[in-house]
Amino acid sequence: MALDEAIDRVQRAYDKERLHAAPTDVVAQNLGYKGANNGSAMSALASLRYYGLLERPKEGFLAVTKNFEHFKFAPDERQRRSLLVSFLRKPQLYAELLDKYESGLPSDANLRYELIQRGFNPAAAEGALGAFRRSVEYVGGAREDEPVIDEDPPSEERESSIELAPPAPPTGKIGAAGAPPKEAYPTWPAMDEGMDQIPIRLPGGRRAWLTIPTPFFTSDKARLKAQIDLLLTEDEEHAP
Repeated sequence: MALDEAIDRVQRAYDKERLHAAPTDVVAQNLGYKGANNGSAMSALASLRYYGLLERPKEGFLAVTKNFEHFKFAPDERQRRSLLVSFLRKPQLYAELLDKYESGLPSDANLRYELIQRGFNPAAAEGALGAFRRSVEYVGGAREDEPVIDEDPPSEERESSIELAPPAPPTGKIGAAGAPPKEAYPTWPAMDEGMDQIPIRLPGGRRAWLTIPTPFFTSDKARLKAQIDLLLTEDEEHAP
């Protein structure tokens, strides 16, 4: 989902609930779906969370983030743009692409190849490319040196610390605590044939890796999202 559409969708949820937490099904209904238990609704809710427009204050509930309200009532265009940049850079993929092509985006063919190398199948790469370019155009570019309001509340930081299928480092075991020093991580782990590994930066200079098979189908993406949600739930349940 492109950022402009995500902003429009979360506005509907805000109109209904403001910043109050509501059951996931209710939020999905506020977005125009019958409930949260279908692929389209799950994808939409995930997109809004990727942009930092929705957060999960507790299991089974979602709420519009305070940063969206800041954006909605920003007193001047500079603050609105700063928040838009923060939303745009919230998805890990977008942040990495913007950092890599900070002087300006390359051609569609170049970006499409980049996405396929990262594990997208051609059809998914086309959709992701369209959403990314449309989002950048909506914001009007996004340099990292622009002032960006910190959009990471503590709950989001805990969720982003989940580590997904990391390869074994040279020393020690990767975990939420007691991770080996940053230099222990390889720059790019060796990959099996037909696999692609995508780095995910974590707080404290740590890094996890997603290992993605090629080809990677839409059904695979749905399974991966479901597994991530399960991991996040387990992390919350076992938090001190």
